[in-house]
Amino acid sequence: MTESELIARVLEGLGLRAAAFIVTVYGDVVVPRGGVLWTGTLIEVCDRVGINESLVRTAVSRLVAMDRLAGERVGRRSYYRLDASARREFDQAAGLLYGAERPARGWQILHAPGLGLEAARRERMGHMGGEVYLRPDRGQPVPEGALLFAAGDPGDLAALAGFWDLTALQARYRDMLERFGAVAQAGALSDAAALVLRLLLVHAYRGVLLRDPRLPAPALPADWQGHAARRLFGDLYARLSPGAERWIGAHFEGVDGLLPETTPESAARLASLS
Repeated sequence: MTESELIARVLEGLGLRAAAFIVTVYGDVVVPRGGVLWTGTLIEVCDRVGINESLVRTAVSRLVAMDRLAGERVGRRSYYRLDASARREFDQAAGLLYGAERPARGWQILHAPGLGLEAARRERMGHMGGEVYLRPDRGQPVPEGALLFAAGDPGDLAALAGFWDLTALQARYRDMLERFGAVAQAGALSDAAALVLRLLLVHAYRGVLLRDPRLPAPALPADWQGHAARRLFGDLYARLSPGAERWIGAHFEGVDGLLPETTPESAARLASLS
């Protein structure tokens, strides 16, 4: 299988959207290297996954309007950086993606009037009924207006897991394992292919991980695919990174020239995953 065929196989059915992929590029590559990227580099990278220049420019405009990116011009070139208002969210996502797993220290039971099911799902809470919600306790702040009841003995963990619908998450983890299985078996890759595949790996894993409540192991199904997906992500990220980072150092441009191949922050991510 050629590199082009391998990338096409990963992309098939992925439903890649321009704005979401640009967020992945910034989160994985740009933020740990100063946070600023020339639009021309972004256009080139997106073209390699089938997102054309027009879609990139439209998506960037939307991200600016949403206070996700902030632009600046230097001469005739446009550069974009992560907006300060979005940095905290990016840092939290990076902690989940690249950081060591932080075990839950118990459970939070919350009475949250007005929170609503959609907001609860975004916060990865289980719905116990009415305005009462449940989540593993990792020190998260209590939503405004909510009352926190600390859980004592959690009792039957398998029963607690029933407050979440894990079916969709399980299917997405299986899809990720199947989608990137061929990458794990591939031989030597060019630096350009390593970068593209690493970005797609981060994009696919981020899309499911940020929806995962990360329940304690005893509360999960015996065949839970999230564990295998985590191992695959760590192994492939480490394998693809040398080539990907060479490509970054040779082609990614910021305001002051080419971005560095590695920084203390990017090196810390790799060390944590290993």
